Amino acid sequence: MRAAPRSHQSGATAVEFALVLLLFLTFLLAVTDFGRMLYTWNAAAEATRAGARYAAVCDSGANKAQVLAKMQMMLPQLTDANLSLAWQDDLGNSCTPATCMGVTVTVNNLRYRWISPIAGLAALAPFPMPTFKTFLTREMMRQDPNSPTIC
Repeated sequence: MRAAPRSHQSGATAVEFALVLLLFLTFLLAVTDFGRMLYTWNAAAEATRAGARYAAVCDSGANKAQVLAKMQMMLPQLTDANLSLAWQDDLGNSCTPATCMGVTVTVNNLRYRWISPIAGLAALAPFPMPTFKTFLTREMMRQDPNSPTIC
């Protein structure tokens, strides 16, 4: 008994491997991209909290650039156009940092850019993130009000 010729099967394994590899890499890139989006989402929320704390503790609401610099350490793609500071009294009216009860820091119009070419083809780029907003009441955490130790 003679074995059947295998000439019509040559290269089938390579084609199957290429198809499976393509699906695997697409899935891997999608998972990586989604993980990056969740990281950016969390970083934006944390940067908003940190910016509000810095503005409330250090009375730097008048200097938006300092708050933005602190927030950009956590979220480098944040710009001045994405950030707004609002000092409010206990009734929600606007006031100055010296007379207010707290500060609201808002990050809006932030867009996540996909790295996956498939997401770009599906018109998913860029993805608009929600508005992140944090209100913190004023506090003074320094031992000496004239010391810039914390800020």
